[in-house]
Order: sequence, then C-alpha cells, then structure tokens
Amino acid sequence: MGWRGVVVTLGFCGLLVQAACSTRPAEERAERDLEVGHAAARGLRVDVDDGLAVVSGIGQDEDGNWQLKLWSSAPTQRFTLRRTDAASTSWRMTLSNVMRESELRVVEGEAEITRSDGSHPTQQVYQLELRTPEVRFELMAPEARQRGPFSFALLSDVQEAIDRVQDIFGRINQEPVAFMLGAGDLTQRGTDEQLSRYKRELERLEVPYYTTLGNHELGQSPTLWHDYFGRASFHFDFRGAAFSLVDSGSATVDPLIYDRLDGWLGEHGSDVHIVAMHIPPLDPIGVRNGAFSSRNEAAKLLGRLARGHVDLTLYGHIHSYYDFENGGIPAYISGGGGAIPERFDDIGRHFLVIDVDPDSGIRDVRTVRVD
Repeated sequence: MGWRGVVVTLGFCGLLVQAACSTRPAEERAERDLEVGHAAARGLRVDVDDGLAVVSGIGQDEDGNWQLKLWSSAPTQRFTLRRTDAASTSWRMTLSNVMRESELRVVEGEAEITRSDGSHPTQQVYQLELRTPEVRFELMAPEARQRGPFSFALLSDVQEAIDRVQDIFGRINQEPVAFMLGAGDLTQRGTDEQLSRYKRELERLEVPYYTTLGNHELGQSPTLWHDYFGRASFHFDFRGAAFSLVDSGSATVDPLIYDRLDGWLGEHGSDVHIVAMHIPPLDPIGVRNGAFSSRNEAAKLLGRLARGHVDLTLYGHIHSYYDFENGGIPAYISGGGGAIPERFDDIGRHFLVIDVDPDSGIRDVRTVRVD
C-alpha cells in the first residue's frame, strides 16, 4: 500500500527450467542462495556479505522518500551500498530481525547515520546520507563482539498452528536467550500469505529468529522462501561459537551445499560448532520414514560432521522430542511448534534452550514446555 519498491535480483535466470530436468531436488534452492543479499534498483546496488540478509525492497514511499529494507539472517551484518551519480544520496534504511542492541557503523567510505526506533523490538530504522559513491557498513550488537557464554532457543514445526504460536513467542521472551534458531516448517504450504503471516507474528518476539526451511516451505515455489527469509543454507559466528544451518528440506543435501559446508567445517574445526537442519539424516526410531532418502548419504553427511568436530546437531520434521546421538555427535529433534504431534508421546508444544560456552562446549540443553 503506497510502497513502490523494486528489487532486481542479479544473475538469477533459467533455474526453473533447469530444476525441472534435474535429479537434484534441492539444486535450484542451492543456486538461489547465492543471489540472496545482492540487488540493484533506482541507482543503488546492495551487496550483503555471505548473503546474510534479504534485500526486501528498494524504492520510494508514498511521500517520495527513498527506502531500503533488509531482513537479517545473522547477528552481524556487513554490507556495501553503491550509488550512481543520478541516485539519491538520502536513504531511509529499515533493518528487521536484528538484535535490539545492535549498532550500525561505517567501515569504509563516508556517510551520516541517524537512528530512530523501529515498530517492534527487532527492527531498527536509520536515515543515511551517503557522502561517497560507495559506503561499507557493519551492524553488530556489542555482546556479539565479546567471546563468552550465551544461550539461544530452537523452535520448529509450527505449520497449521500459526494461530497458537503467540504464547510460544511470549514464553520465549521470558528466557535469557540471545536469539532463536529455526529448523524449518514454519508454515503449512509455504505460500506468500503464510510466509508473510509468519513474519508478522515474529514482531512479537524480542529476539531475532534465524531459520532454515523445511519440506512444508516447498509447496508453492521452491524459492519463494528466499524472498522472505533469505538463504536456506547459511553460516554465522556468535561470541566465539559457529552456527551452520543446512537445507535438508528435500531429504537430501545438494552437492553445492556440501561444498559450502566443507568450508564452514574447515574454518571452525577447533571452535564450538552447532549444525541445524530440518530433516535429520537418520530417524532415531527408524520406522516413520522421517529421515534422508538415502542411508548412504546420511552416513556421508554424519561422517563429515564428525570429522569436522561438530559439537551439536539440531533437527525438526518429527513432531516430538528426541535426545540421541548420530555419528557420535549429540543430537536433538524438536518439532514442538504446534504441528500435529506424534500420537501418545505426551510431549506437546515446546522449544529448546541451549547454553553454550565457547571455551568448554555445550553446557546444557533443556526442554521448555508450553502446554
């Protein structure tokens, strides 16, 4: 309503045709990941390092003011704005899904920054005056700079229970967590309406929500997710610990993502490393078809994670709670966001709170029941 935003995604073409003939069901999403965070319109180009934010819009509001909107996928953002001579030097930038104490600073180039309050706790608004044609920024919360213990939450598999997720968010707000991870299946069918609704509900959260997709997000379009929440596979660091979220929504991991995962594992072999994905490689019960399509691939992935010294694996998909090991790595399945639960398990809606110390590892994983 009144927003005339335009985003031109760079370099993404022909993938729908390619995917139709592909034997790799997640290939299109793996390719689309690379386009997230890169867009150009109205004489302004935006490039977000590692694609850790969605460029939601570049355009003018109904009063003619130039607007830039980003949705964050990680605690720290580094991005570059490049403008042509004909482009405006004055931009109102809205950053959503950010830690509330985050601070924006200029790393290279020159710009004047004026901050104002957003409409909810995880949103920040800045008025930017770009003094040079190219300006590089960094957004980071003060606590993210410091190595030390912290806690985060995990919530997955909301699906058709979106009308009841509000009390879960309220309970999460009572926990001393820095952020929340998601292991997929936020929606029932991944439609525009459902993804948009989930984003609106997240405004109730006082912490950001960094999440990968699940198989239920693939219903309308395999890449619609990227327009709302960004990359399906991505990596970030926080207070000395590493986080890798991996797209397993098609019960497999695409070879392109294995290549990226190898890089993340190699970079953090001596650090505390948490890996999250939707469908687990192996089902701890083994009779529900709730795992990878190929046990050989499951073994390959778990071998990679074990050799990479991963400290914790987190999954969704199965609408219950399980504490087990896979490949010698502690593993948790938590699908307690409200989707139809497993019969007779008496688990109910829940989320996890995980305590991390970058010097000693995973200190505790506890289940918080909502029902």
